[in-house]
Amino acid sequence: MTQPSSPSPTPADLPIDPSQPGPAITPNEPAPSYVKLAMRNMVKKGGQSLVHFGLTVVGLLALLVGLAYLTR
Repeated sequence: MTQPSSPSPTPADLPIDPSQPGPAITPNEPAPSYVKLAMRNMVKKGGQSLVHFGLTVVGLLALLVGLAYLTR
């Protein structure tokens, strides 16, 4: 028979690689808020965020104009 596979290592068991980019949080520093992380991500991917914002605005305007036309 085959040996049962060992359970996969938990994050605590994995070695820490300092060359990998990760959050630079010290134990005394609180975790950054979701708003702060979202703003940082938006700055990093500015063009994509603007395109998505523009599509959302156009979609909402089309929805409102369509509903106004149907309910006149």
